This record gives sequence, structure tokens and C-alpha cells, in this order.
Amino acid sequence: MKKIVWGIVFVPILGLSLWTLGSLRFVYAYGDRAGFIQKFSKKGWIFKTWEGELAMMNLPGTMPEIFSFTVRDEETAERIREEMGHRVTVHYEQHRALPGRVFGDTAYFVTKVEPVTSASSRP
Repeated sequence: MKKIVWGIVFVPILGLSLWTLGSLRFVYAYGDRAGFIQKFSKKGWIFKTWEGELAMMNLPGTMPEIFSFTVRDEETAERIREEMGHRVTVHYEQHRALPGRVFGDTAYFVTKVEPVTSASSRP
């Protein structure tokens, strides 16, 4: 009887743990997006993460497309805060199938941010 109870309780916990570990390790997609950081705040009940929005504008006067993202690294979050109001490129990784919102509100985790230089300053 104890083996059945242990199986009912611990097998699902072990399965969920392995699924979460695999989802965090496996990168489904990665890429870059450029725009202006318009919103950036730290959220969460237990596990606090930085959540932000990048406004991407293709042409002046058009409605921007909003890219929502999560930052888990404090150093990257500080760099984003320094670049608020300036055009930046964010490098991100997409992790699909994460259980719930424990690890962030989005599946897009920003790992690096760089300021965008104007075309006139390029060699």
C-alpha cells in the first residue's frame, strides 16, 4: 500500500520536475529584436522576475508592435534600466512549455541588451 501511495504522490512530482528542467534547458528559438523599452518592472508573488515590453516601430507614425519579455538575470535587468528611452537590440531565447508562470510571464527570456548605433556612425 505504501508503494502505491508513494507512486501516486512522487511519480507526478518527479515527472513535472523533469519536464520543467527540460523546458528550461531546451531553447526552442532565439533571436534579436530592436526597439524602445517602454515598460520594465519586477513582478511575482514568490519568484520575482523582471517583465518588460519592447515597442518595435517599422515606420514613423505607425502603431508599434509590442514584444513582451522576461529577464531573470539582475545584471541584464540593470543594463536594460540604463538603456530605457534609447533604441536597443535585445537578444532573447524562447522556452516553450514551461509550467505555469513561475519562471516569468512570457516564454521569451532576454539574455543580453545592446544600444543601437545610428547608420551614420557605422564605418
